[in-house]
Amino acid sequence: MGVLVVGSVALDSIHTPHGVVQDALGGSASYFSLAARHFTPVQVVAVVGEDFPPASLALLRRCGVDTGGLAVQPGRTFRWTGEYGADLGYARTLATELNVFAGFHPALSGEQRRARTLFLANIDPELQLEVLDQAERPRLAACDTMNYWIDSKREVLLEVLRRVDVCLLNDAEARQLSGEAQLPRAARVLLEMGMKRLVIKKGEHGALYFSHDDRFFCPAFPHEQLVDPTGAGDSFAGGFLGYLDREGDAAAPPFRQAMVCGTAMASLCVEAFSPQRLAEATRSEIAERVRAVRALAHVPEIELWK
Repeated sequence: MGVLVVGSVALDSIHTPHGVVQDALGGSASYFSLAARHFTPVQVVAVVGEDFPPASLALLRRCGVDTGGLAVQPGRTFRWTGEYGADLGYARTLATELNVFAGFHPALSGEQRRARTLFLANIDPELQLEVLDQAERPRLAACDTMNYWIDSKREVLLEVLRRVDVCLLNDAEARQLSGEAQLPRAARVLLEMGMKRLVIKKGEHGALYFSHDDRFFCPAFPHEQLVDPTGAGDSFAGGFLGYLDREGDAAAPPFRQAMVCGTAMASLCVEAFSPQRLAEATRSEIAERVRAVRALAHVPEIELWK
């Protein structure tokens, strides 16, 4: 099995200057899965309620996502309602209903425990630890988080971040967790705290990669008009880890190439509401977007003085 993702499958209601959707497929595991599945097999572990739309489940399955770990429990599915302003920079949460997700405790099957690559999406860090304790030495483990967990469960979260191979944070989370305003300094502090590798996502300003012996910047694809930025970070993670799992080089993982693939998938995600573009994207579209992002990051040699 390729990548195992443990996270949320939700129903989102989203308001942006470009329109409104109600009860659309959402959640970190949905976006991640639909991005990663273009590169490698994906299995999702999550929970939904009895009201989860059959069409959303059919979409995941039609795209090749293994939903054997998607439990259906009595009650309502996790719902999120958010609104974006004109710049589409940040979402304002209007309502959050955890519903069946409030009692979610992931229990991995024997096959799931042996996953080559593991992604712990944005869930309670205590649940992330539960999953790490069940996993049987994945080749690569990564996790995401959010400001709420940094505030409320910092020590547990730090234990998670030290145990995984890659931490994915946005710029505000990196500053909050490190206590440093400048991102290079924040990255150094986080690495000194025990993290092995760090990806700092900056939205339309690209993403940064840091390890103890490498650093890399990948620019964002320059969209002239975004539609819905929801799920862009999870789509980045899907492209990033999906590519790394497909390449399978444990000795020298191609992290720079993975950054480009993650950026490409995030740029496709924001072109439509919900994970619609991730579901519809063709291999040729993805390859063209990867080439475009790679071209942005490439600068020929500069000869200054002869």
